[in-house]
Amino acid sequence: MSDTVTIRPITPSDRAEWERLWDLYLEFYHTSVTPEIKASSFARLLGDDPQDFNGLIAEVDGKPVGLVHYLFHRHGWKVENVCYLQDLYADPEVRGTGVGRALIEAVYERADAAGAPTVYWLTQEDNATARKLYDRIAKKTDFIKYQRAL
Repeated sequence: MSDTVTIRPITPSDRAEWERLWDLYLEFYHTSVTPEIKASSFARLLGDDPQDFNGLIAEVDGKPVGLVHYLFHRHGWKVENVCYLQDLYADPEVRGTGVGRALIEAVYERADAAGAPTVYWLTQEDNATARKLYDRIAKKTDFIKYQRAL
């Protein structure tokens, strides 16, 4: 495998590879979504509504090997929008080669260009492999996530 990682926006022709990567990401977190949600999510990634999320693909030697989804939103403690990195995935065979870091840094660049002073994300506590990277390129906060129980 080449050391060259290319990060680019998701395009309509990426549907099959995006779905493959996103399905693997969801499987990693022991979840799935309906075909309707997949279709809606992909359409939103390609849309121009500033409230929707954005997506990038990582390629190595022209093959999609990772993805990231992120969105900008208002924040009650800042004037500027902040950036939430919602989903990040790299194929297992490229983990540890810089793909995840390149995807995160690409989001950092887009946040800087948009004037968003903060980029944040969540991960599971036991996601040790990813947390090794996150600990090098970000600061862990003391916040604990709660979610409405249905």
